[in-house]
Amino acid sequence: MNRAVFVDRDGTVIPDRGYLATAEGVELLPGAGEGLAALAAAGFALILVTNQSGVGRGYFGVEEVVRQHARLAELLAPFGVRWAAVRVCPHRPEEDCDCRKPRPGMLVSAAAELGVGLADSYMIGDKESDIAAGLAAGCRAVSVGPAPLPGAHLHAADLHAAAEAILREA
Repeated sequence: MNRAVFVDRDGTVIPDRGYLATAEGVELLPGAGEGLAALAAAGFALILVTNQSGVGRGYFGVEEVVRQHARLAELLAPFGVRWAAVRVCPHRPEEDCDCRKPRPGMLVSAAAELGVGLADSYMIGDKESDIAAGLAAGCRAVSVGPAPLPGAHLHAADLHAAAEAILREA
């Protein structure tokens, strides 16, 4: 069984700008490229999982999210980082879908597609919904940001430090 690191986008890999409506607003947070590269070098599949309710709210279309992810791929390329899979929930919270974090749908579907063992995998994020999705999927959860989030197994200041913590543990 393969192992993976599921990674939230906004606030974890790129700055959280609310409803990011253009690819021009995509930039890496400090250390994000290095952290993802270290995880990939250690054999983890990298899977991006992101709630994008701006689509469901009509603020921007799914084609703009595709452009944002193309820009993100450009920024990660110099680090040798490629996503094994990208999952996007375009729904509004009130739509009660199975894919929107804190539900584990995006993680479970990507794991099934890629043959990933969830118990051997991690979820990194900056919000309680990220941690809850990881736990619901059966992963170890890692919070990033100024303070640990409830339920997280590990905590780090940023994605680079989170990668180091995962590599120490794994």
